[in-house]
Amino acid sequence: MTTVSIIGNGNMGTAIGGIVAAGGNTVEFIGRDTAQQITGDIVVLAVPHFAIDEIVAARGGELAGKVVVDITNPLDFSTFDSLVVPADGSRASELAAALPDAKVLKAFNTNFAATLAAKTVGANPTTVLIAGDDDDAKLALAEVVRAGGVNAVDAGRLSRARELEAVGFLQLTLAVQEKVGWDAGIALVA
Repeated sequence: MTTVSIIGNGNMGTAIGGIVAAGGNTVEFIGRDTAQQITGDIVVLAVPHFAIDEIVAARGGELAGKVVVDITNPLDFSTFDSLVVPADGSRASELAAALPDAKVLKAFNTNFAATLAAKTVGANPTTVLIAGDDDDAKLALAEVVRAGGVNAVDAGRLSRARELEAVGFLQLTLAVQEKVGWDAGIALVA
């Protein structure tokens, strides 16, 4: 059994927690502003991208040695018209640089909470794309996701996070413009 700590208390955290619990694993929810100890081997940062720096500053030592999952899409929330990271980088790579002793993964950012909860995107199963440089960390997260009834696919090294963030950006802008619903999304059909 794996314990997954979810920092944040929004819809995405709740949906991810549901998947963790459905697979028979343990989930602990930790508020962004609490001093509650992180006990999970996998820590999901279910927060807006701008909150990551404060979490690293407050809890960087606690995150050392853990699998840390960045689910953010680094959107410019004032315009919803661009990402706030360099074109050749990603928020996940910035997080990895700030947490050199953690195993940073990018995952869940191409999913909406509704598709994680329903475990489908239209008629297709929901798939979580996982990028990272540590194969064991990716496998551990994939096993938790699959046990919870959702597909997981290794999307490659952490450098692929920039493409995942671009896909997440596109999907969010389409939803905000009401061109797709919040229960829609990108389906991977293999």
